[in-house]
Amino acid sequence: MYSHLSIGSNDLEKSKTFYDALFAVLGGGPAMVNAAAARMFYAHNGGMLMICTPINGEAASHANGGTIGFAMDSPEQVEAWHAAGIANGGTTCEDPPGVRDNPGMPKMHLAYLRDPDNNKLCGLYRYPQ
Repeated sequence: MYSHLSIGSNDLEKSKTFYDALFAVLGGGPAMVNAAAARMFYAHNGGMLMICTPINGEAASHANGGTIGFAMDSPEQVEAWHAAGIANGGTTCEDPPGVRDNPGMPKMHLAYLRDPDNNKLCGLYRYPQ
């Protein structure tokens, strides 16, 4: 359904440090940087995430109520992803990382982070049913 996600940043170097660490946990490579266009790209498992300074020249801002979710291979990967984010300029948000077992919903292991520009991210592993 999606071709890519794009989020704004006010400091591409901070964002690169943060997202390089997150994608390393997922088995992805570092950003492909287009310095002339003030953009960087992460491609992994058929998806693409673009981080850029806003084209209109105004400050980047985060979405209220928006979340970007990353699929994980295991609960351990969720925890490692969260730890990498915290160690590289992110902040934890929402409930602490862990299992969510809500009636009527699949059992999941979740962790939430805010990136250096305050965008909300979620690492998610769905347990087999």
